[in-house]
Amino acid sequence: MGVFLILASAVAFSTAGFFTRLIELGVWTVLFWRGIYGSLFIAAYVACQHRSETLNAVRSTGLPGFLSVCCTALSTICFVAALRHTTVADVNVIYATAPFFAAGLQWLWTGERESRTTLAASAVALLGVGLTVDGAVAEGHLIGDLLAFVMTGLLATMMVLVRNNRTIPMLPAAAISALSSAALVVPFADPLGANRADMLCLFLFGTTQFGLGLLLLTLGTRHLSATRSAAEIPVACIWMWLAFGEIPSVLASLGGFVVMASVSADILLKRS
Repeated sequence: MGVFLILASAVAFSTAGFFTRLIELGVWTVLFWRGIYGSLFIAAYVACQHRSETLNAVRSTGLPGFLSVCCTALSTICFVAALRHTTVADVNVIYATAPFFAAGLQWLWTGERESRTTLAASAVALLGVGLTVDGAVAEGHLIGDLLAFVMTGLLATMMVLVRNNRTIPMLPAAAISALSSAALVVPFADPLGANRADMLCLFLFGTTQFGLGLLLLTLGTRHLSATRSAAEIPVACIWMWLAFGEIPSVLASLGGFVVMASVSADILLKRS
């Protein structure tokens, strides 16, 4: 079940680049409405799940929930900003290394050591990221790649928090984090500058990509160790190729292949 949820979240998240390119509004305005619609989507699920105990579920998240809110809110801002400053392929290649970031954080936090398979896969993935970043430097996309690294680190921290607090309902924190991301950018946004077509795209961006993706990721992380599918890389690139004709560079493609292979090998060898 956990694997299915993580895979489904990867597919949902893979549409981020498509929506970011499709909506021509300023990044702060996009982030504002994405956060609003995403928070409403997750909050509706939480309310249906907990009903009269919804407020108690929110209170019970405690310090882990607060830390998760901070990590997720900041990571979503870095994510969309990165997509505006570099290629979708670069962001997703770096993003796919989140399980290895999380494995390292898990070891620092609890002393839980990952298998030799994961350590070897981490080293290979690092090589793939190095190829991707090298291409980004040559193409002038370094800022976007750095934002993607920050986003990945924050997301990995959130995954570790969820995994180590399985008895605490973390979905209320996910809803609050989405709302917090909107609150953080509202001073710089122009919410009324969106027309009807923009609002429809923003609604879909906030619900199907952000809200659904974050919901599935939060649920899936409770059932799995800090391991995540790399399916998002090719799916995201396919979206961009079909809609905008955006083709990854040779180095980004090579780096993506290396990272995807390392994550996939880690998952398959652990299950064998």
